[in-house]
Amino acid sequence: MTAEPTTAHSSRWPVPPQDGYTVDDLFTLPDLPPHTELIDGSLVFVSPQRDFHSTMIDLLVTGLRSTAPPEVKVRREMTVVLDRRNAPEPDVSVVRTEAVTGLDVTRYQAADVLLAVEVVSPDSEARDREAKPHKYATAGIPHFWLVEMTGTDQHPVVRVYELDPVTKAYALTGIHHDRLKTGVPFPVDIDVSADALKEL
Repeated sequence: MTAEPTTAHSSRWPVPPQDGYTVDDLFTLPDLPPHTELIDGSLVFVSPQRDFHSTMIDLLVTGLRSTAPPEVKVRREMTVVLDRRNAPEPDVSVVRTEAVTGLDVTRYQAADVLLAVEVVSPDSEARDREAKPHKYATAGIPHFWLVEMTGTDQHPVVRVYELDPVTKAYALTGIHHDRLKTGVPFPVDIDVSADALKEL
């Protein structure tokens, strides 16, 4: 009599198609971890986040909502479909109000997004600094913010970019350390100091 082989873990990772996954796959594959992104046809799983990441998102969402005009909505960690093989999940998005068609919405189209914000984490530095900004710009999202924690004092810094319609690339328009004040995509004035983070 032979014993049947046993496995400690019975679930299997999905085997990617030869040409990579598509947006349709992202929304139909069963049991994907929360906040899975699609980048260049590959599934990207999000690692556990630091407190800075979560708190900074809260700070920005609250600040943006306090001055957002009725024609836009502020959303956190929602999928944005850029094309057939790219559906990242910006940490914060400002979308057109008409795109929010109900509480069951699971994604937004790039054309409906006015601002995408990425808060950099150690496991996502290259994606947040290089891959995602390039893809957001190519998809025509007019504004992009990159948020990082700098120095040993763990101080936030927000880099603000605007899409150049000629080059189809982002141009840096400001670096903000304590107060994020800008007129686009609407008037914004947010305390992004280390003290403001600690109060949350």
